[in-house]
Amino acid sequence: MASFPPRVNEKEIVRSRTIGELLAPAAPFDKKCGGENWTVAFAPDGSYFAWSQGYRIVKLVPWSQCLKNFLLHGSKNVTNSSCLKLTRQNSNGGQKNKPREHIIDCGDIVWSLAFGSSVPEKQSRCVNIEWHRFRFGQDQLLLATGLNNGRIKIWDVYTGKLLLNLVDHIEVVRDLTFAPDGSLILVSASRDKTLRVWDLKDDGNMMKVLRGHQNWVYSCAFSPDSSMLCSVGASKAVCGGSNIGVIEVMLAPLAHRRTMVFLWNMDKYTMIRKLEGHHHDVVACDFSPDGALLATASYDTRVYVWDPHNGDILMEFGHLFPPPTPIFAGGANDRWVRAVSFSHDGLHVASLADDKTHDGSVYFWATPRQVPSLQHLCRMSIRRVMPTQEVQKLPVPSKVLEFLSYRV
Repeated sequence: MASFPPRVNEKEIVRSRTIGELLAPAAPFDKKCGGENWTVAFAPDGSYFAWSQGYRIVKLVPWSQCLKNFLLHGSKNVTNSSCLKLTRQNSNGGQKNKPREHIIDCGDIVWSLAFGSSVPEKQSRCVNIEWHRFRFGQDQLLLATGLNNGRIKIWDVYTGKLLLNLVDHIEVVRDLTFAPDGSLILVSASRDKTLRVWDLKDDGNMMKVLRGHQNWVYSCAFSPDSSMLCSVGASKAVCGGSNIGVIEVMLAPLAHRRTMVFLWNMDKYTMIRKLEGHHHDVVACDFSPDGALLATASYDTRVYVWDPHNGDILMEFGHLFPPPTPIFAGGANDRWVRAVSFSHDGLHVASLADDKTHDGSVYFWATPRQVPSLQHLCRMSIRRVMPTQEVQKLPVPSKVLEFLSYRV
C-alpha cells in the first residue's frame, strides 16, 4: 500500500493488521468453486460484500454482520462454519430489504463483479420509456456478474433472483462498472476488444459500443461525477497469453505498445485522449474520490498516478526494485500488478501484485488512521463543487492556485 499524499516518516508508519478472513471452501466434485479468486466488490452503501469463489459461485455476505462476527469470534472464517452461519431472513414483508446471505450459481466462470444502486429521478436515456419490465426504486441494489462466455447476468441482491441476461459480448467479460450517479448505466469491458454501455433502467438495452482498443480490454472505471470513463487494455502484440505473445510483446517496437489507457466522454460517447507511459498490458484503473487523479496498474510492475485532465504522470509506484528497463518490463517479470484502488478519502492507493500464492481466501485489513493534511482537505473540498478544469480558471493568486492543484 502506498500513501499519496501526504508522505509519512518511516518512524511513524504503523503496520496494517488483519481483522478477518473468509476461507475458500474445498472445491466440490462439480467444480462450482475453485482455489483462486478473480474478483471481489463492496456495495456502494457498504451493506454487502461480494466474493467470486473461483468458478461459478458468487457469495453475497452482509458486511455489517460479517464485521460483527469478526469481533465476536476473532479473525477466522465465520461465514463458512455451520454453527456461525449468517441468519437468512424471510424475503417477504418488512424483511425484504434486510441484508441476508446468498449463494449465487452464475452457470459459468465469473470474471467480474459490480454493484449498482438506483436513484429514481435519474431517467433512462432511451427514447422509448413508455413501458419497462423492471422499475427500479430508491432501495434497489443490483449485482452484475461478467462471465467467461461473454454474458452478463444481473441479480437482485436482496433476493438473489436473476433479473436480466445480457448477451452481446462474444468473449470474456473482464470488468464491469456502474455509473456512480444512480442512473444504472453499466459499462462492460471484454476480451472482444470492445466496451459496451447498457441502460438497466431500459431493461438492459445496449446503448453504445466503444471501440478503440486493439486487443483485450481488461478494466474500466467511471469518474465520480459519471462524466468520464477510463478503460485500459492489453498491448497490441499480446497473442492470447501464450509464450509467443510474451516474445512478441518484448520484441515489438515500444511505440506500438505504449497506448493502452483511454479516456472517454460519457455524455457524447467519444474518446477524450490516450495516456501514454506504460510498457506492458494495463490491467486496472481507478479514479480518486474527487475525480482529480487517476491510478493505473500494469504488468510492467508499475502503478502510475495521472492527472487525467491533461495526461501528466504525477507519481510512480513500483513493485520491482530497481525498476526494469522497458524491454524487460514488457515481458514476464514475476511482479505483474493486477489491481489498484483509491481509498474512500483519497489519501491512499492500494495495489495488488503477484506473490505466487493461490489459496482462494479473502483477507480484510485495518489501515492506520491519519489526519489528512490541510492541502489535501482543500483539494478534495473544492472538487466537490467544480472539476479540475474549472479550478485552473479561478481568479485567485497563483500561490493559492498552486496549493489547490495536483502538480508533478
